[in-house]
Amino acid sequence: MRTALIFIGAAIAEIVGCFAFWAWLRLGKPVWILLPGIASLILFAWLLTLVESEAAGRAYATYGGIYIAMSVLWLWFAEGFRPDRWDIAGAAICLVGAAVIIAGPR
Repeated sequence: MRTALIFIGAAIAEIVGCFAFWAWLRLGKPVWILLPGIASLILFAWLLTLVESEAAGRAYATYGGIYIAMSVLWLWFAEGFRPDRWDIAGAAICLVGAAVIIAGPR
């Protein structure tokens, strides 16, 4: 459960940080919006170091699946675009892949 919460927190932090750059460059928001965005990206990187994994690459690969699912939720709740069946199917496939990577017997 702790690992899942770390991955979710990291995904939110990365999405918020990257969205700050999107907002500045694509939506015309003021440049100061990058300051909390950079802080959020630092938080994202730190959170990933807290994941219990013997290999960073495995943690990052698992995180990728979580990131995709959280991005679809961001699309819906933050940007107001309801995900379609392809968004949901793709995110579900990624979550299955993430579970296989992190929970597979070693």
